[in-house]
Amino acid sequence: MADTGSPIVVPSEMQPYNSYVEDPKWQIRFTIAWTSLLGLFVVFALPRVIRRLRTGTFFIDVTGLKGDYGGRGTYERVGEEKGVKTKSKPKTTRGRFESAKNVMDNIFGSMVYWSLPRVELNAGQIFIISAYLVITIVCIACQAPLVTNPNRPGFLAIAQLPPVFLFATKNSLVSFVLGPGVGYEKLNFIHRWSSRGLLIAALTHGVYWIKDHLTYNMPILGPQKETSGVACLSLLCVIFLTSLRPVRRMMWNAFWIVHTLCYTAFLITVCYHTIYARPWVYAPIAFYGLDVLLRMVKMRIQDAVLVPADNLMTLINVPYMSSGWTVGQHVRLRVFFDGRLFESHPLTIMCAPPSEGCLARPLPSLPPPTLADAGSGILLGARAVGDWTKALNEFALREGKKLRAQRLNSEEEELTDATPVPVHVMIDGPYGGCSVDPSSYETVLLVSGGSGATFTIGVLDALVGKYIRSGPDQVVTRKIEFVWFIRSYGQINWFASLLKTIALHASSASPSLDLHITVYVTCLCTLENLPEIPNCDVLVAQPGVSEVVRRVVEGNQDPAKAVEEGDVVLDETPSSDGSEVPVGDGGFVVCASGPERLTREAANAVAKLKASSRGQELGRIGLHTELYAV
Repeated sequence: MADTGSPIVVPSEMQPYNSYVEDPKWQIRFTIAWTSLLGLFVVFALPRVIRRLRTGTFFIDVTGLKGDYGGRGTYERVGEEKGVKTKSKPKTTRGRFESAKNVMDNIFGSMVYWSLPRVELNAGQIFIISAYLVITIVCIACQAPLVTNPNRPGFLAIAQLPPVFLFATKNSLVSFVLGPGVGYEKLNFIHRWSSRGLLIAALTHGVYWIKDHLTYNMPILGPQKETSGVACLSLLCVIFLTSLRPVRRMMWNAFWIVHTLCYTAFLITVCYHTIYARPWVYAPIAFYGLDVLLRMVKMRIQDAVLVPADNLMTLINVPYMSSGWTVGQHVRLRVFFDGRLFESHPLTIMCAPPSEGCLARPLPSLPPPTLADAGSGILLGARAVGDWTKALNEFALREGKKLRAQRLNSEEEELTDATPVPVHVMIDGPYGGCSVDPSSYETVLLVSGGSGATFTIGVLDALVGKYIRSGPDQVVTRKIEFVWFIRSYGQINWFASLLKTIALHASSASPSLDLHITVYVTCLCTLENLPEIPNCDVLVAQPGVSEVVRRVVEGNQDPAKAVEEGDVVLDETPSSDGSEVPVGDGGFVVCASGPERLTREAANAVAKLKASSRGQELGRIGLHTELYAV
């Protein structure tokens, strides 16, 4: 056989594009890019991780709630504390390094906290999403012949499955590392937008392939690869359409069912569509499996009582739960009533653990806490605004009437309209939490709207409780301003007993702790009898959150106290002497919870303060917002 020489080597630029060799490389590059970005945030969070390891709260999100089933509770009389000495105010003088750090933090915060009306994201979140989408688009389009071979977008769609599921699970590895305050509800925006990035890649892949099939008169349906591909694309479109915000708000249960069925079907179908999908499906399955496992570990079935405050608010007390959560965390609650055992809803724990708060420390001048108070367990508040919460409130009122009728002729003490109704509940949690430590700031502003007070009351309970237990020498906080926006006078009674107890503790603890409560009634309504809460002003006014922040920072008196036209000050409620003190240099923090408008205004007000010269004088300025919306 004649020697024909070595075979001709085709130059690489003239070789046909082999997507099954080149495109998986871009999957790896995409994965390295988004994990590197995530790793950067983890590095910034290392000080928080170290602090949680020192305080022993690092694994609190894994172990779940713990109970005291001995029936003794953890009550302590205020006069029984030992070894608490009153010393001078803790030193808050800032060193050169800390001052520079505060300046950088204020500059950074003034840029990332801003948000626009009707936009769910602030500037910092928009930056993260923009970076993610830019990485996705670059990996899809760079050196890819999309018109002749649109496989690259398909490969990138599959590569986005891990981040989509990582930021979707409630027990995420990311939220576990970053700690309380960075729970699934704070990371869910990444899940939504990474899912949209996946949809963009899948649509690009599918549209170009369908175009090629139509051009060359090839069947779109029939062969397994094409049929399964169309099915995958259809499932993604259904998931996207049913995940839009209006659909989530109006039909949450339908959204959840469709979501679960569709993503399960998608993971199965995409493996039939291409063998290259299987390695990328393992990570989502692992993330979801870990989530289910931790939910099982944290699941608790407990006895509880329902106490209807009125026809708009139901208090839920789960006794004997003594630890296992931090301030501001929430649980997902199922109440076994009227056949609704499959519905779970997130509710904020509105008290600190009994060993940390003051609600479980009865004052001699007050009776022991009732079932409507925190006592030795956890207390939740469910406002009757949706189908489930309205049904729960109606059930509590109806069953309460039955119990009163049964005990009408008994020798028991007189029953009120708020008769406790025993029920069984299933608790999953805790989740979320407060991303800042309010006790490390000299001045704390807690602002909430409506049922958002469930969050701020829990923070207030922990602040006053820590001050009582540690003494003035161990706590930086000296001034607490509690602001609550409500629509009617009657809503004050929802949490009046809690606020009164905390206010009495604060006034008896030490003269160096200044707690002031302001309740703004935003609608003109009939004046009702109001409970007496120490150092509390009830005003008919609707100031913006930015006005409240500015007033607290500058130490100015609220204009509504001047009793101008349209403003009312209720003399029945004991108020302060009107003296205001500007914020010092020990730091200032704002914790806001409630509807989107309130939290957005609070974030914008803090961003504006950080950018001002007054913000540089204050030093550390913290912010935590808790949005009460779907």
